Amino acid sequence: MGHGLLQGKKGIIFGALDHKSIAWKVAERCVEEGAQIVLTNAPVAMRLGEINELATKLNCEIIPADATSIEDLENLIIKSQEILGGKLDFILHSIGMSINVRKKKDYTDLNYEWMKTTFDVSAISFHKVLQTAFKHDAINPWGSVVGLTYIAAQRTFPDYSEMAESKALLESFARSFGYHYAKKANVRVNTISQSPTVTTAGSGIKGFSDFFSYADKMSPLGNASSDACADYCVSLFSDLTRYVTMQNLFHDGGFSSMGMAPEILED
Repeated sequence: MGHGLLQGKKGIIFGALDHKSIAWKVAERCVEEGAQIVLTNAPVAMRLGEINELATKLNCEIIPADATSIEDLENLIIKSQEILGGKLDFILHSIGMSINVRKKKDYTDLNYEWMKTTFDVSAISFHKVLQTAFKHDAINPWGSVVGLTYIAAQRTFPDYSEMAESKALLESFARSFGYHYAKKANVRVNTISQSPTVTTAGSGIKGFSDFFSYADKMSPLGNASSDACADYCVSLFSDLTRYVTMQNLFHDGGFSSMGMAPEILED
């Protein structure tokens, strides 16, 4: 049952691919809390995923958009306001992709053209979304933009490859653009550093299942689920967190504060 935390608010959700996606869960929770939303994803992802099923379930529209394309993003921002009947109140950026990871390229033997694509899709797209919304004055005062990240931005996880640098860049954009957006329109920009989560994208990382188990033991509260992450996103989209901005917020059951857990030593 919802509590009306987002009643009357309007937003865009990037990245809902299938029912395992965090963005899928966020979309469901936003609507449950009273929001009107538009779903978007890259055209190729839409063909491979189940986003139409989600749109039918939530009675919302889909606008295909390549998040690396300014033209696509401008169309998305303009049309979303037309569909929703006004300015936006929140945006979720849940986008990440590495061809090097998919092709199992070792970190010391990366394809640099693929790396550029990784940075563009996984991080620079966040700046492009923010800049497009900024230029079109598309977000209401006290609105909120959230990007999903991971602790590999601060610590070394060898098999996460150049996605680690992507997340570090994403977090930096949140701080830097967060300043400008706060000064212009009191818009908040934050990133959520989520626990390892069983998603279609995450499960493709080498050794994911073993690391998921390790992180679960290392975290005093255990790994945060995608449903719990959706709840956290709702709190950041709501008026209850009006003065939280330019932050990287760890949503990981305490993993980020741990040095060693007795359970790991016992194993």
